[in-house]
Amino acid sequence: MIMEYIFLLGFISCVCAQSVFYDSFTGNVLTNDEVKVHIKKNTTFWCVNEVLPCNPLEGRRVDGSCNNLKYPTKGSAHTPIRRLLPAVYDKDFEPRKSKSGEPLPLSRSIRTGVLAEGRVPDTRFSQMVPNYWVYILGDVISVHDTVNYIRWKPYCCEEKGKTDNACIPNAIPDDDPVHRFSSIRCLNLTRPESFQSRGCLKNDTTPERISTATPLFDLSHVYGNSLKTLKAKGRLFEKGLLKTEVENGKIWPPSAKTKDNLCLLNQLPHETRCHDTPETGANSVLAPNLLVIWTWRFHNRIATILSAMNPCWDDDRIFFTTRDIVIAASTQIYFYELMTTVLGYDNLVREGVISPNKGFRDLYNEDIQPQISLEFLAVQRWAHTIQDGNLKMYDANGNYLKETKIANLTLRTGYLVDNLEYITQGVFRQPAAKFDYIVDPDIAETGLGPHQLAADLLTSDLSKNRYFGFAPYIKYRQLCSGKTYSTFEDLIDVIDPERIELLKEKYQHLEDIDLLTGVWLEKYVRGGSVPVTLYCVVVEQMIRTLSSDRHWYERPNRPNAFTMEQLLEVRKASMAQFLCAVGDTVTEIQPLAFFLPGPGNEMCSCSQIQKMNLLPWKDWSCSLEQTDNLDTQV
Repeated sequence: MIMEYIFLLGFISCVCAQSVFYDSFTGNVLTNDEVKVHIKKNTTFWCVNEVLPCNPLEGRRVDGSCNNLKYPTKGSAHTPIRRLLPAVYDKDFEPRKSKSGEPLPLSRSIRTGVLAEGRVPDTRFSQMVPNYWVYILGDVISVHDTVNYIRWKPYCCEEKGKTDNACIPNAIPDDDPVHRFSSIRCLNLTRPESFQSRGCLKNDTTPERISTATPLFDLSHVYGNSLKTLKAKGRLFEKGLLKTEVENGKIWPPSAKTKDNLCLLNQLPHETRCHDTPETGANSVLAPNLLVIWTWRFHNRIATILSAMNPCWDDDRIFFTTRDIVIAASTQIYFYELMTTVLGYDNLVREGVISPNKGFRDLYNEDIQPQISLEFLAVQRWAHTIQDGNLKMYDANGNYLKETKIANLTLRTGYLVDNLEYITQGVFRQPAAKFDYIVDPDIAETGLGPHQLAADLLTSDLSKNRYFGFAPYIKYRQLCSGKTYSTFEDLIDVIDPERIELLKEKYQHLEDIDLLTGVWLEKYVRGGSVPVTLYCVVVEQMIRTLSSDRHWYERPNRPNAFTMEQLLEVRKASMAQFLCAVGDTVTEIQPLAFFLPGPGNEMCSCSQIQKMNLLPWKDWSCSLEQTDNLDTQV
């Protein structure tokens, strides 16, 4: 039992020690004078990481620090995002020019030229696929860029925006298929936030993306990225629980107590709920909002069982043990269920991303720093093409009730109070948009709802790619395949002939093609349902993550590692099990919740869905009483 207390002992020893201040970009230790300069410039939040001395025996820290003992800040928020290929910019770090020296074609013109608009449901995948996809991405990147142009700088298409360097509005061509009939000539957008824009680095250096999320799959959008915010806004400090509220018979994370919050679309006075969770991403678009609510409940359900099962455990021990289980279950669902669904099970086994065996595995390498690649975050914006713009709602018997526009629910948590149970039923009954080369009209024209006069999410994605300084698409193809591409026709191995013609209409030269444009038009990887370059970039990151995360849940040698019995229970985690545990009115569901119900995946009672059993976490030194009268399943 001594080892089970190591986390707390390590934590206490660190609290008593003095912090060390690091430069968030370089990871170098800062002198007191250098820290004072940042204080004077008011840049400490972004540019300085305060790290307590590392204890090799302590568990996963909330702020991500000390994950790598050689590089204590790596794994923390505000640390650099890596690049798979060096940045390519024009002068003054403006977007690269075409090979002829002319500006690249307008982002909006490319988007409308290569992707058709329409609404086609998929026949295989449920709406849970794009929902969980977006949720997991929210764990490793923050939403402040979007909030920036929704709330703080909504004027980039106005006269005021012409003098604001942060504004990079997307011009709309005169022959636009939609807006040639309107007066809209511009789509609002701001530059990506960087270490330069936040004052951490000089403006004469290559702009590098900055994020408030930790770069590891540690649910930082649920638990936050600092003990301070977790203590203030998350923990109840009683039996390992998170703070909750009850409204309309449902359990919610705590709500913001001020009217000045991010839920800008709440229809007052009726809609007032807005989460006051550690990170603002919970109130953003619908998918992460739903998953944060459910994960909040999942934590408390597990903590309640552990508390009843181990009455001698104190609040800290219950809380951090529960957090460890929740992170592991979430990662298990992501790697072994969602990603096998879209990338292909056999593919991921062959690549070494997942193991066909249920036991431990340890790929940790301390020389690999825990980081997310900028390309990993960017190419997955392809998922906008599989997002249905209509949100369909059902009752618990599967009867269709109504629908609304998903775009109108961004920053509108209050809508969920009266509709959460119907939305929950819809996430596993409604099809995702078809995996094809067509984008939903709402995603392409009104992606942010009433927040903007018009918004094309994919055009914004493409424009940001350019301001990130990504190399041409063809360079990534060479990186992934090892092949040399000299002409458009050489792309026949990854893009169908008719779509190569679309590329030739928009780009003068092969090396002009944007990374995301190529991904939009690619064939899908064999055995999977995603573009080949997206597959390449995502697999590279998944391998890097499990190799660089010292606290990876499958490791037998990490501090506070699971026992074999505990790991086998984590292996039972599934989206169906998760929704049965915390989903509103979910009493039956299909076992494979990322697939639509049907032959071989019929709806069944939640009692038939395999559950995690927490009995392996029973501390027999705590109580010798049997748990026959306690439901230890979740």
